[in-house]
Amino acid sequence: MKLPRYIHGFTDRTGIARHYFRRPGFPRVALPGVPWSSEFMAAYEAAVAGQPVPIAGDRPRPGSLRALAISYFQSIDFLKLKPSTKAVRRNIIERLCRQTDRDGKPLGDKSAAGLHAPHIIKLMAARASTPESANALRKSLRKLMQHAVSAGIRADDPTRDVKAIRVVTSGHHSWTEDEIEQFEARHGPGTKARLALALLLCTGQRRSDVVRMGRQHYRDGRLSVVQQKGGAQLVIPVHSELAAILAELPKDNLTYLVTNYGKPFTAAGFGNWFRDSCNEAGLRHCSAHGLRKAAGRRLAEAGCTAHEIAAILGHKTLREVERYTAAAEQARLARAAMHKMETSTGKLSDSFAKQEKKA
Repeated sequence: MKLPRYIHGFTDRTGIARHYFRRPGFPRVALPGVPWSSEFMAAYEAAVAGQPVPIAGDRPRPGSLRALAISYFQSIDFLKLKPSTKAVRRNIIERLCRQTDRDGKPLGDKSAAGLHAPHIIKLMAARASTPESANALRKSLRKLMQHAVSAGIRADDPTRDVKAIRVVTSGHHSWTEDEIEQFEARHGPGTKARLALALLLCTGQRRSDVVRMGRQHYRDGRLSVVQQKGGAQLVIPVHSELAAILAELPKDNLTYLVTNYGKPFTAAGFGNWFRDSCNEAGLRHCSAHGLRKAAGRRLAEAGCTAHEIAAILGHKTLREVERYTAAAEQARLARAAMHKMETSTGKLSDSFAKQEKKA
C-alpha cells in the first residue's frame, strides 16, 4: 500500500506497524491508527500544517516582521487553530514576509513595530482586484498584530482602524431541481458522482464532512457527524433514497467516497473532482456547496421550520436559515393568493366591465 508523502513506515521488534511523518526541516511526528484512516489523516494534515524548524543560519533579525511571524506560529492562539486554517494563515503571512519593497528588500526584514495603518491599506489596495484575498490578508495581519501587542513588541494594533473591503455576493449558486435532474441524467445510478450527489443533497453537509463519512458513522438509520467547521455534533436521519444507495456499496473501504486509487478524498481533492463531474454534466456554474444550499431549500419548501433546518445543516444562528424559510413562505403565500384570485366569484374581465359601466 502506497503511503502519503513524507510518511516513513516500519514494523518494530514486537510486530507493531509504526508510521512517522518525516519532512526535511519539520519535526518528526508519530502518527496514530492505520494509514489513510480518518484518525491517521487528521494527524497527517496537522503535521503537514506544522511550523518548520528554524534553521540556525537563517535566523530572522530580532524585532522584524519575520521574527514576529515565527513567534506567532509557536503561540497557543495559532496552534489551537484547525490544520486547514493554520495552513492558509501561515501561507498568507509567509508570502507577505517574502514580498519585497521598492528597493528589493523583503518585508519580513522590516521592523514589526514600524507597520502602520497606511502600510496595511496599501498592501490591501494591491489586492483590490480580489477583495477576498485583501480581506484575508487584513485578518491574518490582525491576528499577527494582536500577538505582537500581547508579546510586548508594540503597544497598538494598526489593523484596528483598517476596514475590510465590502464584498457584495450571493455566494454559491443553489442548485435547482432541473439542474439536479441534469446531473443525474449524465451520471447514472451506481456511479461515484451519483453517490456524491446523494450524500451532499440528502445530508446537507459540507464537502469537508462528506468525504469523512463512512459506515462507522451509520447506525440505526442515522448518520453521526462532527462538522469540521465549528465542531457541531449532529445526528442526521438517513433519507430513504440515500439509504438504498449506501446499502449497495462494497464494504472494502471505511469511507463511502474514495479516489480511483481506493484512498479517501481530501476536501480540496474532492472539490476538484466534483467540479469536473459538474462540468461533464454541463453545469459549470454549480458546485458541491451549492447542493448544501439546495438541501436547505428543499427542507424549507417541505414546510420545515428554521430550527428544524438548522438541526440538519448545523447552523449556529438562524439568520442564514431564515433565508430559506422566508423564500419558501413567500412562494407559498404567492401561490395561495393567486389561487384565491382565480377562484373568486367574479372574473377580472367582469370586474373591469362593471367599473367601466359605473364610469
